[in-house]
Amino acid sequence: MNECIIRGSRPGDKPAAYYVCLKTGDSGRDGEPFYREDPDALGRIYVGPYLVFEPGLSLILEDDQGVCGYALGAFDSRSFYARYEAEWRPALCARFPAPQGDPSQWTRAQQVYHGYHHPDYYCPEPYQDYPSHMHIDLLERAQGRGYGRRMMEQIMSELRQRGSPGVHLGVSVVNTPALGFYQRLGFRELIRVGSEVDGCVYMGKSLI
Repeated sequence: MNECIIRGSRPGDKPAAYYVCLKTGDSGRDGEPFYREDPDALGRIYVGPYLVFEPGLSLILEDDQGVCGYALGAFDSRSFYARYEAEWRPALCARFPAPQGDPSQWTRAQQVYHGYHHPDYYCPEPYQDYPSHMHIDLLERAQGRGYGRRMMEQIMSELRQRGSPGVHLGVSVVNTPALGFYQRLGFRELIRVGSEVDGCVYMGKSLI
């Protein structure tokens, strides 16, 4: 089994990181079958802006086959989303029109395009306790080997050094392995939003 290295992101990492996002894009499972019309649809939200706006909180996991994971964070969520709104989203909306017609007939990519035009900037309360946020995705070959924990702890250490009092993240209600992973890292549930089928669990961890 190949050893992996954890390193800071580089300008050329975007295509490979977008691929990781795709391959974990079905609530942690392989999303490629659902996004064949636009494999980068998810990456434009969940990877691209972090690499650009928060390079100091963007970690890449790599082995001899290439990039196999990432962990991405934002120091102040509201500031990050304000910059996303002003500097990132306009180009997405211009390039990808909002889908029309019956939403129940939309493809997965069209659902994401709807998200480009109607973004979710939800931050769990109390915001002042958990202003930072982060997320992580690893390809299957890199999972279960301790790298995810190390990457999470490295980003949380950086957030702590910068003065953040706490961090939150969101995870699909159906992604049971991820929920357990975050609980073992010391995250606790803050709130659940949405349904038991496609809802999201927001979890938080104090850094002080």
